[in-house]
Amino acid sequence: MWWKDKGEAVKCRIQKKQNINMKAVALVRTGIASRAFEIKEVPKPEAGPGQILIKVEAFGLNFADVIARHGKYKDAPPIPAVLGYEVVGRIESIGKEVLSFQPGQRVTAFTRFGGYAEYAVTDARAAARIPEDMDAGVGAALATQYCTAWFCAEEMVCLHKGDQVLIQAAAGGVGTALTQLCKRKGCVVFGTTGSDEKMEYVRSIGADYAINYKSHDFVQEIRKITDKPIDVVFDSGGGKTFRNGKSLLGAGGRIIGYGAAEQMEKKTILGSIKLLFDFGFTNPVFLLMSSKSILGVNMLRMADQRPDVLQRCLKNVVALASVGEIQPKVGGKFKATEIAEAHAFLESRKSTGKIILNW
Repeated sequence: MWWKDKGEAVKCRIQKKQNINMKAVALVRTGIASRAFEIKEVPKPEAGPGQILIKVEAFGLNFADVIARHGKYKDAPPIPAVLGYEVVGRIESIGKEVLSFQPGQRVTAFTRFGGYAEYAVTDARAAARIPEDMDAGVGAALATQYCTAWFCAEEMVCLHKGDQVLIQAAAGGVGTALTQLCKRKGCVVFGTTGSDEKMEYVRSIGADYAINYKSHDFVQEIRKITDKPIDVVFDSGGGKTFRNGKSLLGAGGRIIGYGAAEQMEKKTILGSIKLLFDFGFTNPVFLLMSSKSILGVNMLRMADQRPDVLQRCLKNVVALASVGEIQPKVGGKFKATEIAEAHAFLESRKSTGKIILNW
């Protein structure tokens, strides 16, 4: 676990020490956003071997942060804790063995918690230089959301021109990235979203067809549009959404699950158990006989066990964004002190693209 073997600099749990000299947004209790966070003085971390210390310009939000705030994200550190998967900022210092960076360079970086702070430490392999004029929101989107999308669409499957692709929650950060990457390959994209207002946004980022999954059965709507099976489904909802999306696959079809947003609607233990059953049960023999695939993606596991893959993903999306081949969308900018408002906005499902907070 390369993130966890570098000593105190990567610990996210807040500890009482001397020389407290930076601010961080701490998750102090689970539940509603307005009561969950406090701005605290905490120790400024130091870069260990193979690490870089970043003076944070802005940090991003991801839906996993909302799940963690509700106490439903098992990988989150115990509270009080500093959440945050990504930051944009300038390198303050570098640790031993770091040859690819120098202090003063502007970077975007994957932080695996600890990003809600004025300074953040990360493994140098989880960072990439970005242009001086790149919007901080664009840079933040590249670290987690576009890396996730790249890994799903470029590493886990091989897309071809004309492939029919279904992207669930296409107006979100990862959904936006997936839509752009799939259209870059010439795919026919069906994008779902939860409101009529977001349907225009989904079309604007390249989707051929936009479907409101709250007012329409997306399976029926897709079957009205095409009599061909779906080649690839990208699913962030889980539960019934996953099961219904899988039903659209034809021979050679693949469904990639990278989230379970439906768990936010399950308020009890029984509800959580029901969510597992809603996914449905698939016998490997069925997958073999029908020539279909189910693929799971957890970028924290990739960061822990395959940092080389994470580095490759990050370099690729930064390169594409730098020349305009992908265009991350910034859906909201807040001050760090407005963390509750930003979380509530993301949880409301009214946001599109990336939400960031500035120090």
